[in-house]
Amino acid sequence: MMAMVQFATLVVATMFAVAAAAGLHWLLLKATFRIMRPATARRIPARTELARGTAQLARAYSAPR
Repeated sequence: MMAMVQFATLVVATMFAVAAAAGLHWLLLKATFRIMRPATARRIPARTELARGTAQLARAYSAPR
């Protein structure tokens, strides 16, 4: 009887440890993505003046031809 109680205690402790490890892993993974986010999410938008100016130049030089 005592062996069954010890085995049940071992099983419950193992299940608790697995749940705690999975939760900790999830939290660390979430923190990792949160730390990595500023490097990729906040990009400075490209300036469009050059693209607009290039398009205007292309129209200006292609019109007389």
